[in-house]
Amino acid sequence: MADSKWLKIVVAGFVTGTVLFALTGRSGTPEEPKKTTATPRRLEIPSLNLKAPLMKLGMARDGEVELPPYEKPATAGWFDQSEVPGDPGPSVIIGHVDTKTAPAVFYRLRQVRKGASIKVVRSDGKTANYKVDSVEQIPKDHFPTERVYIEDGLRLVTCGGAFDRSTHEYLDNIIVYASLA
Repeated sequence: MADSKWLKIVVAGFVTGTVLFALTGRSGTPEEPKKTTATPRRLEIPSLNLKAPLMKLGMARDGEVELPPYEKPATAGWFDQSEVPGDPGPSVIIGHVDTKTAPAVFYRLRQVRKGASIKVVRSDGKTANYKVDSVEQIPKDHFPTERVYIEDGLRLVTCGGAFDRSTHEYLDNIIVYASLA
């Protein structure tokens, strides 16, 4: 008799699922949220008087994140495999600190302070508003990959620290961590 009761429950579940699929074309399981089709267009940090256009950055052939071209020193780049600013998840924006001849978009990034406002204007007309949680200077060989590319929030990344003339590179990264306001 107990087997008959379970059989009825299984059949009822199967019938319900079949009817739901026939009527809606879906299995009844929740769908993943649709990805935003918007893209970030402009970065603003009022405390630094910074307004910069944003370009898309992908992955380079060597598996590293692309960098904005040096020919566009006033432009920062949004890593297009991170989330769109304002959406849940990690969003990463990268910019140069300088070029061979002049300061670049993130030249003063190390001066931003906890609590400062960061705005990202999106192509859908929305503005994502963030507050700075912390600023970190860290050696490049200790780059906090998980904290930057996996944890929730906006990350602004540039070079900093001492400049090694033999390799023509800065030894550290400056990373700003911010949360949605």
